[in-house]
Amino acid sequence: MNVIAPTLFMPEQVYFEPDALEYPLGKTLYRRMLDARVPIRMTTSHNQVRGLSGKTDAQTYRIAKKTLVVGVKRSLKFEPSKPSAEYALPLATGCMAHCHYCYLNTNLSTKPYVRVYVNVEEILAQAKRYIEERAPEVTRFEAACTSDPLAVEHLTGSLQQAIRFMADQLYGRLRFVTKFHFVEPLLSIPHGGHTRIRFSVNADFVVKYFEPSTSPLDLRIEAAEKVARAGYPIGFIVAPLYRFEGWQQQYVQLLERLARRPSLTNHDDVTFELIQHRFTAVAKSVILQRYPKTKLVMDEEKRKIKRGKYGRAKYVYRDEEAAELQHVLEAAIARCFPQARIEYFT
Repeated sequence: MNVIAPTLFMPEQVYFEPDALEYPLGKTLYRRMLDARVPIRMTTSHNQVRGLSGKTDAQTYRIAKKTLVVGVKRSLKFEPSKPSAEYALPLATGCMAHCHYCYLNTNLSTKPYVRVYVNVEEILAQAKRYIEERAPEVTRFEAACTSDPLAVEHLTGSLQQAIRFMADQLYGRLRFVTKFHFVEPLLSIPHGGHTRIRFSVNADFVVKYFEPSTSPLDLRIEAAEKVARAGYPIGFIVAPLYRFEGWQQQYVQLLERLARRPSLTNHDDVTFELIQHRFTAVAKSVILQRYPKTKLVMDEEKRKIKRGKYGRAKYVYRDEEAAELQHVLEAAIARCFPQARIEYFT
């Protein structure tokens, strides 16, 4: 079967904060965009980018997804990132993929453009302070809370910088998850086993209908093999776990597909994270506006209300349906990856 691979992201337009040009990465990106003849504009802040208007909200959204904003991360108070890590590591914000279910549809509702931050040294220095505060406890940092950093790594090199930095931290660990396969720049750098690279995987139905502009599943699995052979701890996030006709069979087939790769089944440090599909009323409205033909079913009457930490209502599967999802996935993982650790089901 021929697999069509996505190309590396190159924006259709780019905005720079003036202060970003004071940093080496900012200067490098400016020259690169000039050489590529990408239209360049200036903006006073990466939080206030104007001129992205289309005729409809959906058109504006698509314009923003093809826009790169280069800025300085001024707030160096890291957000918590439970349950995957103690803190988020803010290397980038936003994503060029079009996953229908993504929580960034609401978290970044008015700012869906792709942002990268040029003050990476300052961000890593702050990470070091957090590590020192918690030592001798290990502090984990999640680099993919609000982005897919691998998708812009060819532009920034920020992941390589963070991986090298974390390799030297006795009590620091890095982790990120991706739906892309562009791992080559990470394979030959020192990581010290301190970075866990995870891949988002799902049933064929979910990948086909809900994950446009991402790498095909086979390419993600091949990339997972490469990082496993490079000695990285690896992981798989199966999310969102979504119930559809034939879901049980397809999720079991997914695990069996992964298990046919010896470099994965023979790896001694593999984790799984299991996250059921959820949505909010606001998310449903935004998703249907941006993807009006989506097959994603969001029926509040068939779901259970779960309150978030700020009291906001989200809709998850009812207890018996969630339990069935958990049982099917955990049983398949135990059979296909007996050495793996399931970090959580939520």
